[in-house]
Amino acid sequence: MTSYSYDIKIPQDRVAVLIGKDGSVKKSLEQATDTKINVDSQEGDVSVSGEDTLKLFACREIIKAIGRGFNPDVAISLLKQDFSLELIDMTEYAKTKNDMIRMKGRVIGQEGKARRFIENLTDTRICVYGKTAGIIGEVQHVSLARRAVESLLSGSPHANVYKWLEKQRRGLRQMVEIRKEVE
Repeated sequence: MTSYSYDIKIPQDRVAVLIGKDGSVKKSLEQATDTKINVDSQEGDVSVSGEDTLKLFACREIIKAIGRGFNPDVAISLLKQDFSLELIDMTEYAKTKNDMIRMKGRVIGQEGKARRFIENLTDTRICVYGKTAGIIGEVQHVSLARRAVESLLSGSPHANVYKWLEKQRRGLRQMVEIRKEVE
């Protein structure tokens, strides 16, 4: 069998999260994806190898998600068929350090309200870490959440973004109901 591999760089402060207590996260990830993970704790370099390219890709995405601030319990949901990870580079919207702080604040909201509202309306999980906003969820929901986050980063008022999301959510529900009737 041919073995494939990926090299991933994660922030130093996320290495311990990837490894987990007594290596538990790393071990369970290796078992779930039939891969071998090597972590350089000093540099934050992660090498993952395996024979199944789909499982290897999923493992890489999970490691990337953990590196971007997601809890391993959330990141592991990327093993599900229709789930994906989207990363939004907030440096495209922020010119200065103060802009970056403001952008993070717009996405998170007061006491996390904006983030939770978007998560609830789109059935996704959002994590703002470093210079990125990460989104995990079903592919169609992730694209809605991405558009909402990008709208906030572009300066749209929160109320307008929420109204737009609620309208999209209603549309999705109607499509699901129509599918059920057809089946």
